[in-house]
Amino acid sequence: MMQPIFQINAFASGPFSGNPAAVCPLNEWLDDALLQRIATESRLTCAFFVGAAGRYRLRWFTPTTEIDGICGHGTLAAAFVIGNELGDQSEESQFDVEAGELRVRRRNDRYVLDLPALVPTPHDLPAALKRAFGREPLDVRGATDLIAVFPAEKDVADFEPDLAALAELPLRAAIVTAPGAGVDFVSRWFAPKQGEGEDTGFTGSAHCSLVPYWAERLGKTRLTAQQLSPRGATIDCELHGDRVWLLCSAVKYMQGQLFL
Repeated sequence: MMQPIFQINAFASGPFSGNPAAVCPLNEWLDDALLQRIATESRLTCAFFVGAAGRYRLRWFTPTTEIDGICGHGTLAAAFVIGNELGDQSEESQFDVEAGELRVRRRNDRYVLDLPALVPTPHDLPAALKRAFGREPLDVRGATDLIAVFPAEKDVADFEPDLAALAELPLRAAIVTAPGAGVDFVSRWFAPKQGEGEDTGFTGSAHCSLVPYWAERLGKTRLTAQQLSPRGATIDCELHGDRVWLLCSAVKYMQGQLFL
C-alpha cells in the first residue's frame, strides 16, 4: 500500500520556520495503531483526514500519542494540502473533531485559522505547584491549558522550565505569558504530559485561550501575538464572539510516499 504524505510548515513564510506537520490524506481510516506508528516514525505531529468537498474528519497524532483537543498547526497544514495538493477549491475547509468544528479559509495570500474561543477562568494552585514556575505568577488561569501570567516579556523569555514539575500541573499543558515589548502579548507553551518539552514553533491551540484573556485585559479584539520559541512566529489575532481567528501562512517543505 502506498500512502501520500506531505510535510507542511504551518505559521511560516519560508522552509525552515514555523511548526512542521506531516499530513496524510486518507480514503478511509487506517487502524489506530498504524496511524500512531506513522507519527512515531515521522517524529512529527501527523494530521490524518478523510472527506471531500470542503468537509473533513481530522485527527492528529504526536510521536507518542493521539492529541486530545485542538492542534492548530496540524489543522492549518491539512487545509494547505487540501487546497494546494488535492484541488479542493471550496471557500472554506471545515473540520469535524472531538472538540468541535474547526475552519480554515483564505484571506488574500494568507489563511484564517478559525478556532473556538476557550475563555480561561481563575485557577487556584497549591503553593508547591506554583513553584513549578520558579516564581509566583501574577495570575493563574485555566481552560484546556494552564496559563501563568507574568509582568514582562523578559520573564517569559528567561523562563527555565522544570519539565518534571510542569508535568504535575493540572490540565493538558502549561503556558507562560506576559505583555510584549513590541506586540500585545508573548507566550511559550510546554506539554510534558504529551511527551513534549517546549513547542519550538507557534502553538495555535494555546491562542484559543490566550486571545480571549488578552482581549479582555487590553480592551480590544485585534491583537498581535508572538511566541518566544526557537521557531516561533508573530501572528495577527482577532476575537469574534466565541471564535478566535489567527491570520497566518504555511509552506510546503517536502512530499513523498509511504510504503505500508
